[in-house]
Amino acid sequence: MLKKILYADSGAENAQDMLKTLLELPSTKSSQLSILRVISPKTTQEESQAQEQAKETVEALISKLNIEPNRVNTLVQEGDTKTTVLKVAQDVDADLIIMGSRGLGKLQAILSNSVSQYVFQLTDRSMLLVKDDVYIKRLKRVMVALDKSPAAQYALDVTLALLQGYNDAEILLTRVNPDLDSNLAISQEDMENNPILAPAIAKVKRMGFSYQCLVTGGRPAQKICSLAEARNIDLLVLGSPERRPSVAKSLPDIDRLLGSSLSDYIRIKAPCPVLLARQEVAV
Repeated sequence: MLKKILYADSGAENAQDMLKTLLELPSTKSSQLSILRVISPKTTQEESQAQEQAKETVEALISKLNIEPNRVNTLVQEGDTKTTVLKVAQDVDADLIIMGSRGLGKLQAILSNSVSQYVFQLTDRSMLLVKDDVYIKRLKRVMVALDKSPAAQYALDVTLALLQGYNDAEILLTRVNPDLDSNLAISQEDMENNPILAPAIAKVKRMGFSYQCLVTGGRPAQKICSLAEARNIDLLVLGSPERRPSVAKSLPDIDRLLGSSLSDYIRIKAPCPVLLARQEVAV
């Protein structure tokens, strides 16, 4: 499910640490890894020097993270970083894009020419975004935000595939119902029998994972972020559906552009790395 990984390297150490954590999982041992370094347009002589420096930077990263060189496809390309990441993700048919993020919100990201925000708007690939201010830890607590959407179910499938063969993580299956009072007390039995969580619990049990379940009320985006902080979550996974028609896929989604979608809010506010699972829909 995550057989082809594209890491867009900007030098952000948190994102590099997250890549290392991901590559230590049994499920990624056979994944194809492409590491992309984008350089600005140069004169012919400058370009040659910049290409060489970029290759050396990637080689140093491979050595630092103790990655076997023969499993890495090193890509150094000249151009605008935002559009280059999108193009390369298509070219290598990436299942997952990993990027650093400054966690800028709304118009600030636009005015600051945010690469991660732009890629998030326009890609149809899953993304793992790692903010500069989060602490990267070994995966022990993984939260999956669930609702009745196909995107949420796909997020669960991605999580289970990612953690396959890895026994040190507990999965927190989380349902935030906006129609419930956030202070409503819900019994463990009612949580287990929740119509959204029950099928997910059955799937997790079949695969032998340790889990907890949590059902609560409130505003989903804000509540998910506060729960992730309270539970000291190491990775948050949620579905991020592509909502635009095919004729508009080259245009920004205005909700994402302005930071008003649930996934964009969580991308900005979550206290941990966020995996936005996005399944390409056949048309």
